[in-house]
Amino acid sequence: MLTGVTVIDFSRHLPGPVCTMRLADLGAEVIEINSFPAHDPGPSTHAVNWEARETGAFYLRSHRNHKSISLNLRTEDGKALAFALASQADVVVESYRAGVLRHLGLDYDSLWAVHPSLIYCSVTGYGQSGEMYQLGGNDLNIQAVSGFLSALRDGEGKPVIADIPIADYAVGLYASEQICAALVQRARTGRGAYLDVASGDLLSSWMGLHAILGRCRSSQEYSSARHERLAYQVYETSDGQYVALAAVEEKFWLNFCRAVGRDDWESAYQATVSEQPEVYEDLKALFSSRTQAEWSELGMEVDCCLTAVEDMENWANSLYVTSREIAYTLPYLEKRTSSAGSSKWAAWYTDHTHELLRKKLRLAESELSRLQKLGVIPAIPT
Repeated sequence: MLTGVTVIDFSRHLPGPVCTMRLADLGAEVIEINSFPAHDPGPSTHAVNWEARETGAFYLRSHRNHKSISLNLRTEDGKALAFALASQADVVVESYRAGVLRHLGLDYDSLWAVHPSLIYCSVTGYGQSGEMYQLGGNDLNIQAVSGFLSALRDGEGKPVIADIPIADYAVGLYASEQICAALVQRARTGRGAYLDVASGDLLSSWMGLHAILGRCRSSQEYSSARHERLAYQVYETSDGQYVALAAVEEKFWLNFCRAVGRDDWESAYQATVSEQPEVYEDLKALFSSRTQAEWSELGMEVDCCLTAVEDMENWANSLYVTSREIAYTLPYLEKRTSSAGSSKWAAWYTDHTHELLRKKLRLAESELSRLQKLGVIPAIPT
């Protein structure tokens, strides 16, 4: 759908690459501008898992269909090359703190002067204005200031840190959506756009909707009320696994009760654990009498919103993931170390600097050689 669209990606950390990954999946040509000589591809994509880290699996997944150019942006030549590439692109994505690319002459205003149809997207945590826009922040900070973290609490009421970087993933998807909308506008009007995309804005908007759903109660009160429902719980199975019952609508709860032969529970449709603790204990005993697989089978046969809680070990082989072909398979590379004096690039990283500068800017070999000698670009990888 985006074939023919060129994206220059100055972003770092997870949100930007998630955004450009989605654009690449839709057919766009994505060219990453990486720093040189201090090069560390995907600094925020250092997976905790040893195998994924050493083989580059996470980087290969999140940067799939990208090509990379390495430039020394501390030099005038490096900045000029980056500017030339961006001024030919359809879209520029960046994730630096506000003002950094202006200092390099790669900001929207500078590029707009020569390329008014450019779509320029800044992906940050706190946006380009407001009291906090210059502060550093990570996923947990964004969840905290937006109010999102207050909705995730343990049994004692303490906010819980999610294992998934929710804000980073969400704002990457949101940025790609905004860029696609801007491309539609440009096709109609010829106008470019500057997009100030902040993960704090996104999660705050979610919390606004959450507050409305909670009928203006505090997020903790609404969360507690919902989590107290007998029909909306996570239950442990006989094999130490878990299933999720989310029979919020009455029809689903009635289907479940009839399927397990407990018509006497039907009246407990909206009941909470504290209101009917004896039913809650019976439910726990019931779920602990069968394995997760057995409950999953029932959930497939009976329309009652009952599903397995898939753990990460079995995620790739789970029913939904396999049937929807969601799990991308990537070849794991053997761990390789660079020889003395060679590039610091990982074995799984491919640099396209020379290839793309020849193709995009029509630079001759003599010019590439000059830039290489000046330390503006790297040598051709061997």
